Amino acid sequence: MGKIRVAVAGIGNCASSLIQGVTYYRSLGKNHPDKSLGLMHYSLGGYSPDDIDFVAAFDIDQRKVDKSLKEAIYASPNCTKMITDNLPDIPVTVLMGNVLDSVSTHMKDYPEKRSFVVARKKPCNVVKVLKQTEADILISYLPVGSEKATAYYAEACLKSGVSFINCVPVFIASDKSWANKFEQKKIPIIGDDIKSQIGATIIHRALTRLFEDRGVKIDNTYQLNVGGNTDFLNMLNRKRVRYKKISKTEAVQSQMRTPLMDEHIHIGPSDYVPWLKDNKICFLRIEGRGFGHIPVHMEMRLSVEDSPNSAGVVIDAIRCCKIARDRGVGGVLISPSAYFMKHPLIQFPDEKARAMVEAFIKGKLER
Repeated sequence: MGKIRVAVAGIGNCASSLIQGVTYYRSLGKNHPDKSLGLMHYSLGGYSPDDIDFVAAFDIDQRKVDKSLKEAIYASPNCTKMITDNLPDIPVTVLMGNVLDSVSTHMKDYPEKRSFVVARKKPCNVVKVLKQTEADILISYLPVGSEKATAYYAEACLKSGVSFINCVPVFIASDKSWANKFEQKKIPIIGDDIKSQIGATIIHRALTRLFEDRGVKIDNTYQLNVGGNTDFLNMLNRKRVRYKKISKTEAVQSQMRTPLMDEHIHIGPSDYVPWLKDNKICFLRIEGRGFGHIPVHMEMRLSVEDSPNSAGVVIDAIRCCKIARDRGVGGVLISPSAYFMKHPLIQFPDEKARAMVEAFIKGKLER
């Protein structure tokens, strides 16, 4: 079926986990007993992890720009756990992206090993690179709050005919004007804001649905998240967290018959704890009333390595995007976006979205 040619914008922890993960599953071979461990699908539409090739990469940090992709994914401030130490040479050099609003001003107040160091280089021509490398898909792993930069890469996809997978909480696929642009160009797009395999939002959604399905009225709920990677450091600037909070809150509210008032729901990043590195800890509480209006309270603590947790979902999003391209289907991919993303154009319950994705993979549902 050929290869899936992938470009990546933002060579941080998430990109590192994805690239390492593709190498890891490729090294296992198709007959290894653990070949599917950690994957929602080993084969998806005829494509396995082995079919993903990385052909272009963009970043703005001087420790990554002009370095090989193999070297860049391990460079500071990346701090995620290593999946494999047997990464082969990847014939890709990280190119200078357009900085725009991708670096918050407060980041300069922190040590270089935790923050970004902007390279003093002229941005490359992203459209030209995407065309020259014959990329099928561009993945955006830009920092939270990078509204102008995300729009810049989305526009580059429209100009080059490349599909866009928007893993960050900037509303592109879920914005009707952007959605129409990709529809008119017949370019597949999946977004916005990637879910994790077993993450805070997917668990919060499942528990919210469980409470309601079992007849328990939810009165209050919170989800507090802390971590020590550059994502959490970046989000100390609360102005950059606006869409993140909207995305995560709407993802949970969408599972309720009657959404809670703002004062009764709080979801979002809470603080930066450096020694946690790429480990994310979620504290979740739901307060409700069951039979006879008797209180039912639930508390949960979740600890996960943040970046591999999302890479397991992106690897499916990549393959769904490619089979849409193979079929000549463009515009927002409704089913994959609903299942893989926190803020899709149309929200569905997760069990419904999963069934839709399976139908899409089998060609029984167009998008």
